[in-house]
Amino acid sequence: MKAVIQRVKNASVTIDNEIYSKINTGMLVLFCVENGDTPDKIDWFVQKISSLRFFEDENGKMNRSVTDIDGEILVVSQFTLAADCKKGTRPSFDNAEKPDIAKKMYEQFVEKLKTKNLSVKTGLFAAMMEVALVNDGPVTFVLSR
Repeated sequence: MKAVIQRVKNASVTIDNEIYSKINTGMLVLFCVENGDTPDKIDWFVQKISSLRFFEDENGKMNRSVTDIDGEILVVSQFTLAADCKKGTRPSFDNAEKPDIAKKMYEQFVEKLKTKNLSVKTGLFAAMMEVALVNDGPVTFVLSR
């Protein structure tokens, strides 16, 4: 499982030229389920993402979580994070989980994030999406487990 989290001033997902979802201050989470991932990993990601202190406090230190700032989260499924680019010039996606399993785990991830009393919005699994964001900082972290 992998996630790229970005601190954003705002972010949105557009599908077929229509805004599907959007958030203001918070984080954009690009989420990937890989072969062999198990549902127990979801809990780790939910805990880490909801409590990671990467928003600034009054002293300019990264000392506040998305929960602390009452921020929003936009979660977008991103199977391309499973890409293996070591050989040749065409990425291999053999590490990505099968879509039916990945979708179920993605949905579980989103539902568990919502139990943290966060405003969570999503993209549409397996859709062609345009993701727009204003990265704040920029601050971007990669999580894997």
